Amino acid sequence: MATSEANALTLAQVAARAGVSTGTARRWVKEGLIPQYNGGWSAAAARQVGIVARLRERGYTLEQIREASDSGRLALGGVEDLLSGAEGRHTLRQTARATGLAPELIERIFVALGLSTLATEAISDDDLEMLRYVAAVLEAGMPEVAFLQLARVYGQALAQIAEAEVRLFRMYIHEPLMHEGVSGLKIAEQMDGIARELLPFTAPLMNFVHGRCLSYFLEQELISHMEAELTPARPASASQIGRLHVAIAFADLAGYTRLTEEQGDERAVSAVERFVEEVERTLPIDARVFKMLGDEVMVVAADPVALTRWAVGFQARAPAGVPPPRIGVHYGEAIYRDGDYYGREINQAARVVARAAGGEVLVTRAVVELAAGLDGLAFKLIGEVGLKGFSEPTELFLASAGG
Repeated sequence: MATSEANALTLAQVAARAGVSTGTARRWVKEGLIPQYNGGWSAAAARQVGIVARLRERGYTLEQIREASDSGRLALGGVEDLLSGAEGRHTLRQTARATGLAPELIERIFVALGLSTLATEAISDDDLEMLRYVAAVLEAGMPEVAFLQLARVYGQALAQIAEAEVRLFRMYIHEPLMHEGVSGLKIAEQMDGIARELLPFTAPLMNFVHGRCLSYFLEQELISHMEAELTPARPASASQIGRLHVAIAFADLAGYTRLTEEQGDERAVSAVERFVEEVERTLPIDARVFKMLGDEVMVVAADPVALTRWAVGFQARAPAGVPPPRIGVHYGEAIYRDGDYYGREINQAARVVARAAGGEVLVTRAVVELAAGLDGLAFKLIGEVGLKGFSEPTELFLASAGG
C-alpha cells in the first residue's frame, strides 16, 4: 500500500518523534525492523520506529526485536494510517489567538481530556478544529467548570473504550493469527483489512448509544426533579450545585476470593460476568450499573424503594453457578463531580454491603422510612452496627419480601 502524499512524513520527523537519529532510523529500515516502510514514511512506519526505540531502551536486542516483528507480535499493519491526525504546526500562542481561548485554558482542556500537555507544543489542524468547537460551546453558555468536568468524563470513558478495542482486537484477532503461524507481514495485512472494515462503524455506533443514553438520562432527570420538588422526604438541593439525592446499592459475590483459589481465575471471572449480566438485565428502569470494582457492582438509581424491591427479588432468582450475592442499599445526598458520586453517604452505602452475608439484602433507616407502609417489602431491625470509618453506629435492617 503506497503512502499517500498527504500522510507522508519526513525521515527527520520520524526520527524526532522516536527520539533517535535519522541514521538510526535508516539503519533499522535496512535491517528489516520496519516492515511498514515501503519507500515513504507512513504513520504506521513511524510508529514502528517508536516501538523499536522503546524496546531498545528497555534492553531488547535488535535480534529479539526482529524475531518479534517476524512472528507478528509487533504487527500494526496500516491501522496507524487510519487513525493518524495532521502534523502539529501551530504554537500554543497562535492557537489561543485563533480560538479566543486562553493558553492556560487550552492546557487544562488537554489535561482534562487525558492528553499530554506536550501536545500543546505543536498543535495540529485537527487539534485546532477541536478547540474551535470548545470555544463555541463555551460561548454558547456552558460554564467553564462544567465543560472541564465533561471533558474529563469524555477522556476517561473514551480511553476505556479505546483500551478495550485494542486489547480485544489483539486477544481475538491478532493472537489467533500468530498461533496459526501466519507471518508478521501477512498478519499486518490482515489486521489492516479488518481494521478498515470495522473502524467506519465505530463513530455511528457510539453516536447511536450516546443518543439513546442521552434520551434516557434526560427523562430520568426530569422525573428526579419532579420528585425532589414534590416529595417532602426527598428535598431538593438547588442551592448547592452538584448535590443531589440518590439511591445507591453495592452488590458483590460472597466468597469470591475463595472461588478464585478453588476454581481458578478464569472460572471466577466467568461467574462475575454472569452475575453482572443478570444485574444489568433485571434492574428497574431508573437504575443502572454505574461502575464495577472487581466482583462488586455499584448501582445508582433515583427510587430507593424500587431499588430495594429489585435487590430482594434478585436474591430470590440469583443466577445459578455463582456464589450467593450480598447487597447493601442506602439513600442520601451525594456530590456529583466529574461524572462520579462522592461523599459520606456513598461511603456508607459501600460499608453496608460489607456487613451483609451471602443472600442477604441490608438497608439503612433512610430506605426503610421511604418504604414504610408500601406493599411488597418487609424489614427486620438487626440493630445499630459500627461501620468502618464512621464514629456513630448505623441502624441496619434485613430486607425481604412481604407485606
